[in-house]
Amino acid sequence: MSTHFCVFDVETQRTAEDVGGWDRADLMGISCVVVYDSKEDKFLEFMEDEVDKLVDHLRKCDLVIGFNNRKFDNKVISGYTDFELGDLPTLDILEYIQKKLGHRLSLDALSKGTLKEGKSANGLLALKWWKEGKIKEIVEYCIQDVELTKNLYLFGKENGYLMFTNKWGNVQRIPVEW
Repeated sequence: MSTHFCVFDVETQRTAEDVGGWDRADLMGISCVVVYDSKEDKFLEFMEDEVDKLVDHLRKCDLVIGFNNRKFDNKVISGYTDFELGDLPTLDILEYIQKKLGHRLSLDALSKGTLKEGKSANGLLALKWWKEGKIKEIVEYCIQDVELTKNLYLFGKENGYLMFTNKWGNVQRIPVEW
């Protein structure tokens, strides 16, 4: 039986600066959360007032996957629920890579190195869109980030490695076991 996994990403309403620092992510507010569900093979969108439905959905997954979800996304969501997302079976790809390499890599760097595809925007642009009421653009950007994260997970699962280009321009393989 294959693992029922969900990949998720959160976009926020406010910056770390707006709320007094990264340690206050619980105050950043949710503009949207996108989840890819492997059982349904589709992307699901959750808005700020749907956190209970989001948490219920993630609790049904055998594995919850994200990129910096333990230190960021989970903390943003914690501003809306008492449920501890960190108790779910979790793969945080950034955390995994950081332990392997001893430093962080961006989703963009890993995606370009492994999938030959980069991000379409960034979180600061998504915050600008929030202020402009452009929810559709935020959701589309979030879907693309979730798709990149999902594809990195699947590539690593199938091939046993991810790739990036180091600061000297050399392509490096990072062995992964998940």
